[in-house]
Amino acid sequence: MFNIIFVAFLIGIVVFIYQYKSKRKQHLQQINILDQNHKKELLETQIEIQTNTMEYIGREIHDNVGQKLTLASLYIQQYLIENKLINTNTTINSTNEMINEALDELRQLSKSLTNDYIKNTCISQLIQEECTRINSLQICNVTVYIDPTVHLDSYIHKSVVYRITQEFLQNSIKHSRCKNISIVLIKQREHLTLSIKDDGIGFDIGKLKNDGIGTYNIKKRAQLVNGLIKLDSQKDKGTELILEFSI
Repeated sequence: MFNIIFVAFLIGIVVFIYQYKSKRKQHLQQINILDQNHKKELLETQIEIQTNTMEYIGREIHDNVGQKLTLASLYIQQYLIENKLINTNTTINSTNEMINEALDELRQLSKSLTNDYIKNTCISQLIQEECTRINSLQICNVTVYIDPTVHLDSYIHKSVVYRITQEFLQNSIKHSRCKNISIVLIKQREHLTLSIKDDGIGFDIGKLKNDGIGTYNIKKRAQLVNGLIKLDSQKDKGTELILEFSI
């Protein structure tokens, strides 16, 4: 009996070790698969964001810088062809102003796309500069309130808030036909809330394509800070986006 019990005990230990190793192997395989999927997803997100960023740069250069430089070029061509203008000084000054505005647009665009600039600039200044740039286009009016207690030291937190704000502003300007956009950034203890709202035409949330680049980028950026995204829109009543996360 003793030998039987002893052998059964040994067999039990062997079975236990085998099952333990088997489960551990399966667990490691699952972790490896999740890690690979995560890396793949991050790569796809980076590609989507890069594509969207390039489209954003193209639109900005075409719509703002390109138009100013084209108009300045037409003035110069007119001056060269006619070799005489009634208001020469006025025309030269106007052309010079357009060129300077175009150069300033390029500088602002360049700064907004560099990681170092985001890293070294406070979030309130980043958002305020973006609002000033949008307001200068005279397409709609953007107002902003940022809680004075909001200080984001983490580059990831700052970048996510800034890029999501940019994404919403661009989508509103491009699609919503809005006249006003409001941005509110507040902090409650260790909890941050970003609220952005426009008074545009809105859309049907139920018909929103989940694979849209703008929505996709916003959701992926929110995931980087374990944030919660709420998107609400009503036809002819505008759209509101709320981002909440812990800091």
